[in-house]
Amino acid sequence: MKDYLAEDIGSGDITTNAIVPEDHASRAVIIAKEDGVIAGQSLAAGIFKELDKEFVYEEIKRDGEFVKKGDTIAIVKGKTRAVLTGERVALNILQRLSGIATLTRRFVDAVEGTGAMILDTRKTSPGHRAKEKYAVRMGGGMNHRADLSEMALIKENHISVAGSIREAVKRIRAASKVPIEVEVKNMEELKEALEEHVDRIMLDNWDMGSIKDAVSFVNKRIPIEVSGNMNLEKIGDVAKTGVEFISVGALTHSFKSLDISLLHEKVLQ
Repeated sequence: MKDYLAEDIGSGDITTNAIVPEDHASRAVIIAKEDGVIAGQSLAAGIFKELDKEFVYEEIKRDGEFVKKGDTIAIVKGKTRAVLTGERVALNILQRLSGIATLTRRFVDAVEGTGAMILDTRKTSPGHRAKEKYAVRMGGGMNHRADLSEMALIKENHISVAGSIREAVKRIRAASKVPIEVEVKNMEELKEALEEHVDRIMLDNWDMGSIKDAVSFVNKRIPIEVSGNMNLEKIGDVAKTGVEFISVGALTHSFKSLDISLLHEKVLQ
């Protein structure tokens, strides 16, 4: 929190400090200016409390809740300097995380009833992965892996270095006991991955007909994940093929921030 504020404040909030007396207190409301899913309330509260230890941040809507345009998200009370100086940073956090949660909810709704789960990826903002993956969960999605140590994901370049899927899997099992997922580019590689009894198979950028063939061939023996340029227009059809997981990089790299504002209501003293 301190780093976020230091970046924005610099050597001091010249405007606020010149205009607002130090003991001045206010009440303000944070409102949604468009429909969406909220995420990041505790982080926003932390920004204000870093500036005013006695600051009161009352959550009206909880993280994960859907809000409509005009809804009050939170009521804030404390030193006016804290309200005005912390406003931009707190809103930046709320807007971005709520944008991720909102986009995730749209993807989750698009596959409702199919049994497919929406996953995020590691395509997150450097240094902000935990927060962005939290927002995905608030939108109803699932986290794929937090970092490279959580799960082995054998991709094309790994296979090229190892010489085969079989050898890549062998080397990982000799080094670790983590779950293993293999990205395959054709049915031959899929069959090889199946023979190695890996934990999950990823079909990256497969066409719809090939996905259906893969699902039929695997026949639930191993969970299948589909990835590659997933969008809201096609994800419903992909989910209906019977795959267990669909990973969507767009959740954390192509979201639109939710429009949220803070409005000063009244002076408390």
